[in-house]
Amino acid sequence: MNLIERAFGLHEQALQLRAQRLELLSQNIANADTPNFKARDLDFKAVFAEINDSSRQMAATHRRHYPVGEATGTDPMRYRVPFNTAFDGNTVELGVEQAHYGKAASDYQATLAFLENRVSSIRKALRGE
Repeated sequence: MNLIERAFGLHEQALQLRAQRLELLSQNIANADTPNFKARDLDFKAVFAEINDSSRQMAATHRRHYPVGEATGTDPMRYRVPFNTAFDGNTVELGVEQAHYGKAASDYQATLAFLENRVSSIRKALRGE
């Protein structure tokens, strides 16, 4: 584990996952009027738990060791089940998607603020403050 990974922990990966989720939600909003479009979302908790578990797995300490663990192959994308069905087959509900996007955006900002504070504290430590 290098210095950067120890300093930021899993928050760097969390920020990437949150950005990917925001992109999916914005695609859902953009395709609200597209016939037969199926709203998708990222199962953040499942993906983050998988990343957290994989960081605790055994790691090879010598170049001749066999690799450990197997890829689970689970797809983190989930299709959203609509509250009301549309006649054209579209499962995007604009109000629901906007609410999810607002929540995801605030989660992204919170993670980003945490990382900014962490960088600030590392910078102060390097300066000797």
